[in-house]
Amino acid sequence: MTSPGTPPTARRRAALWRHRDFRQLWVGDTIAQFGYQVGQVVLPLLAISALQVSPGQMGLLGAAENAAFLLVGLPAGAWVDRMRKRPLMIAMDLTRAVLLLTVPVVAWLGALTLAHLLVVALAIGVCTVFFDVGYQSYLPGLVGREHLVEGNAKLQASQTVAALAGPALGGGLTQALSAASALVATTVGYLSSALSLSRIRTGEQAPERKQTPNLRAEVAEGLRFVFGNRLLVAITACTSTANFFGGVVNASFVLFLSGVVGLSPGQIGLVIGVQALGGVLGALVAGRVGDWLGGARAIWVSTLVTSPFGLLVPLAAPGWPLVLSTFGFVVTGIGVVVYNVAQVSFRQAVCPDALLGRMNASIRFVVWGTLPLGSLAGGLIGEWAGVRTALWVGVGGTVLSALWVVCSPLRRMRDVPNAPEEVVAAG
Repeated sequence: MTSPGTPPTARRRAALWRHRDFRQLWVGDTIAQFGYQVGQVVLPLLAISALQVSPGQMGLLGAAENAAFLLVGLPAGAWVDRMRKRPLMIAMDLTRAVLLLTVPVVAWLGALTLAHLLVVALAIGVCTVFFDVGYQSYLPGLVGREHLVEGNAKLQASQTVAALAGPALGGGLTQALSAASALVATTVGYLSSALSLSRIRTGEQAPERKQTPNLRAEVAEGLRFVFGNRLLVAITACTSTANFFGGVVNASFVLFLSGVVGLSPGQIGLVIGVQALGGVLGALVAGRVGDWLGGARAIWVSTLVTSPFGLLVPLAAPGWPLVLSTFGFVVTGIGVVVYNVAQVSFRQAVCPDALLGRMNASIRFVVWGTLPLGSLAGGLIGEWAGVRTALWVGVGGTVLSALWVVCSPLRRMRDVPNAPEEVVAAG
């Protein structure tokens, strides 16, 4: 119980701790994220160990995992706005579990191919598009707009704790058992997420059905809302640029640790897990940083201050250079999580309910659509110039991405606007 003298921010946090249905969403997401993080390490390790993939093929696999945002990202928002979000998310969890289970089964039969991995990665990506757009559109109605920053911070904390332990667990399972067996953990995560979501009791009102739905017009309405406002344009440009160069890093990093630094699968999982410590710290302080700096100011300060530490990452080598590189990733992890909590909460707070799905989908189409392009670019750079050079390109571009928000009207704002009408006026 909170006393009358408890600060308003603390009372809001206490209210969310008592919110049963939010806890169900939180628990389900946490378990799913553990499975996802295990898969993020195990799938590339399986491709390396079973198929001996090249840097270019690894880039292609990374592109397949994220290509769905380009293929179905925009219409997904219009479709999600027509549906109840919770049943959609449950269906996507179950579908992802079935799809992923085919990988270890085929591997155990000795019939695994790169084509199979690419198809599964692409199909899971399509499900993830619908799940993520649905989830970001569902949260405001579940917890209320006044709890968005804390809700996003708690969910981000779960994701980053999973990112801390999941890769180490995945690397350890791969070394102790096999990469194919370790993938089963991801399947269990998706099933557990579906079970938790099914236990949410809060009713969800069905969206109003239009007599003559027009998919093209609905998609265009979402795009106009996003790209008609300079604040949302700046956020979208910053995130998409950072994700493009993050794709370059992701396509090269596991190969870099394995082939250049010479780490074992277990050591690779441990390094990636330790790097996620920054995300845990970022999730713990994101709400306080937003209170201290202001919700709008936290968006650009977080990325400007922390992204330069990423330049330590390509310096990795056995011994102290690896420690220094990992420290760089820890600091950038803090900034990424604070930035994400701030910018997602900003977007949700300023968007009308009827446009949430299309707003989220429009932005995610751009910001996640750059990931496969970055992965392809990272693979090509790794083939031509080496994976360390690809890392330099990736972290350098990530640092420069901060300029989009630093040079935008966000720099003159402190707090998130109180209503959607204010952001329309700001554009």
